[in-house]
Amino acid sequence: MKMTHPFAQYIQILGKGRRGARDLSAEEAAQSMSMILAGQVEPEQLGAFLMLMRVKEETPAEVAGFVSAARLSLTVPSDFSDVDLDWSSYAGKRRQLPWFVLAALLLANHGIKVLMHGTEINNPERIYTPAALKALGIETGQSFEQVAQHLQRRNFAYIPLAALNPKLQHLLDLKVMLGLRSPVHTVVRMLNPAFARTSMIGIFHPGYDEVHQAAAEILQDQNLAVFKGEGGEAERNPDAPCQVRMLVQGKMHEETWPALFTSRHMKDEDMDVSRLGKLWRGEIEDEYGQATILSTAAIALRAMGRAANRVEAEQQAADFWQRRDRNFFGNA
Repeated sequence: MKMTHPFAQYIQILGKGRRGARDLSAEEAAQSMSMILAGQVEPEQLGAFLMLMRVKEETPAEVAGFVSAARLSLTVPSDFSDVDLDWSSYAGKRRQLPWFVLAALLLANHGIKVLMHGTEINNPERIYTPAALKALGIETGQSFEQVAQHLQRRNFAYIPLAALNPKLQHLLDLKVMLGLRSPVHTVVRMLNPAFARTSMIGIFHPGYDEVHQAAAEILQDQNLAVFKGEGGEAERNPDAPCQVRMLVQGKMHEETWPALFTSRHMKDEDMDVSRLGKLWRGEIEDEYGQATILSTAAIALRAMGRAANRVEAEQQAADFWQRRDRNFFGNA
């Protein structure tokens, strides 16, 4: 008789039915993710595990365990140790331009080191970060060495998940086959590969802001801002109130940022990425875009502890915008 596969225990924990099933502990979650990333599970087991997790939805302890294993799987040079702000970008934009890219660059322009990581899917209906950066004339890093150079040159760098960990990218790609998101979509947003002091996370599905915040506390992360972002990216929608969940110096904190406009803006039917650079250089005006950039940067400043409250953070972001170097990334 064949021995039971070592990974089967985790499927059993999740799948024993209404009375027998339970959540994984943080330790069990870390062990299971370590086995997955080490290629020690069968494809059938992986599919069953991910979908059982999807049906029940991940707990903060499970997310913390998964993230701890994913972080350990990364091999990151010591050059990354001085990153100030980790910014995850995995959703893509389809209703408005990715203005958050300019928010990150605004902070970088004023001495804050920002490392952005994400993915790009072949989806003509969405604009992903690499396309926005290309329109601005900013190259993406395909290796840790390149990313370190970009950080040194401009205080900003972007690295695709596939370069950070191809196995994690493969797990994300399974959404096409399975038809559903999995806990991996939560995990990659919390990777923070350079162990930056602060993380910016955008979510789309309700309730995941609480999961991210609680998981970060378990992981003993120090500073975090997580909120329902426009399109699921870490981008403030200035047309609506924004509930921002934070960790500030390891302490849970929550703020409601009021809407900046009394009426909502229409969907951007044009989605011309060249407007990003034009707004930065002052060649065009866009009240929605500018408000998005400043309010998103303000959330980051607040989470970083560089502002004592929302008003101070917004004033600081506005000052950054007034003093920005309009040639910071050329004339693309």
